[in-house]
Amino acid sequence: MPHKIMLVEDDRPILDMMEILLRRIGYEPILVPDVLEALRQAKEEPPALILLDIMMTPINGWEFLEKLRGEYGIKDIPVLLFTASPSVEEKITGLNDPRLGILQKPVSIIELKAGIERFLGK
Repeated sequence: MPHKIMLVEDDRPILDMMEILLRRIGYEPILVPDVLEALRQAKEEPPALILLDIMMTPINGWEFLEKLRGEYGIKDIPVLLFTASPSVEEKITGLNDPRLGILQKPVSIIELKAGIERFLGK
């Protein structure tokens, strides 16, 4: 049974593209365009990994991460921040969270696979 990976992204074309890529490299995508719904689902049925967009509403990816790790106490799920912003790397270094990584948009299938395997293995 393939690992379930939650993709939290409010841009439908990106969700569709990432679904194809995740399936192609052997994972089961859980597509969640609503960030608050993603928090609920992560608590009820935790995925193996979360791919998280930063720029979303009504809360952004940083606020999602804060709620996930703090309020919900879910520290063991690895999170790959999925963003086009180059300043994100600097911010995640300061968080000192070994279960946190980054993927720059646009992402290739090779980069996606390597990022996921960093946390889940091959």
